[in-house]
Amino acid sequence: MSIIEAIIIGIVQGISEFLPVSSTAHIIITQMLFNVSFPGLGFEVFLHLASIFAVIIYYRKDLLDIITGFFGFFQNKTKENKVQFLFAIYLVVATGITGVLGLLLEGFIGDSLKTPSFIAFALAITGIFLIIIERFYKYGVRKEENMTFLDSIIIGLVQTLAVFPGISRSGSTLIAGLFAGLSKETAVRFSFLLSIPVILGSSVLTIGDFVDGSLVETIGLLPLVVAFITTFVCSWLGILWLIDFLKRSKLVYFAYYCFALALFVFFFLEGNAVL
Repeated sequence: MSIIEAIIIGIVQGISEFLPVSSTAHIIITQMLFNVSFPGLGFEVFLHLASIFAVIIYYRKDLLDIITGFFGFFQNKTKENKVQFLFAIYLVVATGITGVLGLLLEGFIGDSLKTPSFIAFALAITGIFLIIIERFYKYGVRKEENMTFLDSIIIGLVQTLAVFPGISRSGSTLIAGLFAGLSKETAVRFSFLLSIPVILGSSVLTIGDFVDGSLVETIGLLPLVVAFITTFVCSWLGILWLIDFLKRSKLVYFAYYCFALALFVFFFLEGNAVL
């Protein structure tokens, strides 16, 4: 992989990771456009780790509050500690559901659905649900202290759909949280924090690519470093932009983007794939 390709892949991954537009679909589309391929999931997960690093740094205070509140609840059952304790449990529940169902679906998914037509279909579905939640559903007002186990179960189940290329993980969790009645701010925060254990867990499945050196051998050490740094920087900027954007604008604009990208993938990439 060239340095230019590493930078482009890093920009695409970083910007799209936390937007409700499916980073996996964007990586696959980028591979198709540049006619490059990555064996296995090692490189993709490697880039996801860079994005998670950005989340951890951005939400470092929140994570510290959750951790201290979780353990502090065993000694001092204050209302604040209870909220943080339950919030941590909800993250674990949602992660567990996604992990188990994801493993069950992994064999079925494989590379068989990483086709332009399926990706276009999945992007269109994402766009439809973004419009539904924006136009035909009233946002909830429930915050962290009002969350329930049912919320985490719903979000965990819906997040599992992200194993299908073209279905956005951040988009699915955000939509599920809003459908469950959470406020936009709470749904966004839960979605971001939920990405940490989910992606860290998926990285365990590809640890062999890092240990045996096959990833470095295939991609190259310098391109890996460049792609990681680029992904981290763009992920950080993506987080800042999305949080600010959602405070003053609507999810429907992401729906329009999904539709436009779906049309491009279906009529351009699908046609090239057939030819």
